[in-house]
Amino acid sequence: MRFVVPAVLILVAMIHALPVMGVLGAPRLAQLYGIDASDPSLELLLRHRAVLFGLLAGFMVYAAFRPELRPAGLIAGVASVASFLILAQSAASLTEGVATVVRADWIALVLLGMGAVAHVSGRA
Repeated sequence: MRFVVPAVLILVAMIHALPVMGVLGAPRLAQLYGIDASDPSLELLLRHRAVLFGLLAGFMVYAAFRPELRPAGLIAGVASVASFLILAQSAASLTEGVATVVRADWIALVLLGMGAVAHVSGRA
């Protein structure tokens, strides 16, 4: 059971790493999210989002191998997915790509919950 939290962190990091390809520009962002990101400002914001997700994914993988950082990794993951899921609730409609992100974040949230329970119960 000592591998529960590291496994959760790595799995959730993989989910967070998927959007990193968006840093390559508007065509890749369109593939990821099903949106037209040809507006330069929107493209910039989404590419920056991709970089931040890469940093978060990297930290979560690092935390998986550093027991003292695992709580911070779990908290960062929960903050990321929970905030997105809360914001997504207010969206009038979602593209299929963004709806897929919502589903992936629900999976990530469940995994992070399992990791948190394992950590608190000492089964990490």
